[in-house]
Amino acid sequence: MPLTPQTSALGLTTYKGSWLPQQTKHLLNRTLFGAKATDIKYFLDKGVIASVDELLNVQSSTIPPPLNEYNSTTFTDPNVPIGKTWINDISTDGTINSYRRSSYKKWLVSVWAGQERTIREKLTLFWSNHFGTEADAIVYGSMTYHHHQILRNNCVGNFKQMVRAVTSDPGMLRYLNGYLSTKTAPDENYGRELQELFTVGKDGGAKYSEDDVKNAAKVLTGWKIDANFNPVFDSNRHDTTNKTFSAFYNNTTITGKTSTNGALETDELLTMIFQKSEVAKFICRKIYRYFVYYAIDDVVETNIITPLANAFIANNFEIKPVLKLLLSSEHFYDTLYIGCQIKSPTDHVITFLRQFEIVFPDAITDYSDSYFLYNNMVTQLISMGQNPVDPPNVSGWPAYYQAPDYNELWINADTLPKRNKFTDLMLEIGYTKNGKKIIANTIQFAKTACPNPSDPNALIESFFSFLVSTDISTSLKSNLKTQILLTGQASDYYWTDAWNNYITNPTTINFNIVNTRLKTLLKYIMNLPDYQLQ
Repeated sequence: MPLTPQTSALGLTTYKGSWLPQQTKHLLNRTLFGAKATDIKYFLDKGVIASVDELLNVQSSTIPPPLNEYNSTTFTDPNVPIGKTWINDISTDGTINSYRRSSYKKWLVSVWAGQERTIREKLTLFWSNHFGTEADAIVYGSMTYHHHQILRNNCVGNFKQMVRAVTSDPGMLRYLNGYLSTKTAPDENYGRELQELFTVGKDGGAKYSEDDVKNAAKVLTGWKIDANFNPVFDSNRHDTTNKTFSAFYNNTTITGKTSTNGALETDELLTMIFQKSEVAKFICRKIYRYFVYYAIDDVVETNIITPLANAFIANNFEIKPVLKLLLSSEHFYDTLYIGCQIKSPTDHVITFLRQFEIVFPDAITDYSDSYFLYNNMVTQLISMGQNPVDPPNVSGWPAYYQAPDYNELWINADTLPKRNKFTDLMLEIGYTKNGKKIIANTIQFAKTACPNPSDPNALIESFFSFLVSTDISTSLKSNLKTQILLTGQASDYYWTDAWNNYITNPTTINFNIVNTRLKTLLKYIMNLPDYQLQ
């Protein structure tokens, strides 16, 4: 597996090369959770610039919210009827909130599987990892939902505004103890993570001091959460002394303020932080690692990160121009970066669901069975190491930040067999609830992926082109064709006749002949190391 490509010297000049299925699929793999065949065809007809523009054209979210699907004979949510949303109900009951957090995860997987043709969901996952919070630690389902809605609604907007919204968000206030921070006992958690993880980072020229953390904590005292789960500023809890920061921040002093004016210090703190160029570079490095590749050497830093950061600053920290510059660039489409990322568990599971166009029961009209089946996907994600909205800590999932391995951490002796077992299971038996089954339809997949599935050569090529992003040897393809599609025979008509017989006479026997061969072929492909790459 080509996990360490040479560094490309190509820069951010707009890509003007061939716009073929390979480049189209590459863009969609990085900006969506996998690409359906219809997605590839749709964007193939548009070209690179129009495709990037459309993917970045994120409109206001109209996604129906998660529902109470958890009422049963043994448990009832007293405030929210079954089939209704719980997102605005205030409850401090631990059991209720446990059910709601679970409901949110099932709903989130449904949103990912049915995502629009925009970058919203892939980018929201990026920001939820960047502003790492754990739903289990926040406890309250409604806070978890509204925290992630901030990220979803601002995903391609202004980064400064998103940081400001997150800073006084009840979910974050609760997660990093901001709601407990007072003038007599300033809590340093958010003041530290604001700088170390959310804005300035620890790399390069980021030289803020421990005193800067302490002073940031003092600035942020006074924020708390009211009984309705709203953020409020309590001036009686606020530290009104002057706060002088280090030379890294040009010895800036934030003058202490009284009454409700104390809340203005939060904005002054963020204004001071965003004057540092390190903020733009830190965020652009994280964007690069997420969408391109984890290795950043001096060439990439000079040719990609620095100009991206300059564009970020020039556009007042608007996110969309940075993404457009990167996703439209020669560098992004360099063949060195196609098929060099290991899929995250979310990419692995959701891509399968989308590529095979798995149809779940309707999440609104048939919420009970729908959420039950989506919960199987949540369970798979957890087993593979990516529990939705519950990263291991405030730093997020190690595969997104832990040098030197980064996304290679997704694969180990425990998780790789679980990935293979998932695809095998979805091809063989799927999941069933009340007679409703989610399972891969291999024959429909063959029709979707290949214009002429009766031709075994075309079928093999189409399967690899659609499912795998790396180059596969001609000899392996030939062997798979002979051993699986032709069942060891020499002539192509052994497959062609089997396919055509089923199409003209779809008896159980003819179905089983074709379906068995297709399942065997697909399982082989999906158990290849190359299938784990995108």
